[in-house]
Amino acid sequence: MKSQTNFSLEQNYPNPFNPVTKISFHIPNVGDALYASATLGIYNILGELVTTLINQNLSAGKYEIEFDASNLTSGIYYYRLLTNNFTQTRKMLLVK
Repeated sequence: MKSQTNFSLEQNYPNPFNPVTKISFHIPNVGDALYASATLGIYNILGELVTTLINQNLSAGKYEIEFDASNLTSGIYYYRLLTNNFTQTRKMLLVK
């Protein structure tokens, strides 16, 4: 199996979802650093932060986070992975 050398943020699954979905991402080895500072946030259609799922230093590897949106209304939401070297945003749809 080939080792992944780039940051990546995958499309959540399932999408659309109700009320739970999974968000996967990959943190590669970055130079001599043992950890990457990572934040995974959920935003509403207005760009307002709804919740932060992760805000910590992570070692290289693949991660899968479960997001429970039971307390949110139906609609389009965005999730963004932010690290020192990478930022990516994806769209997801909550249908209740």
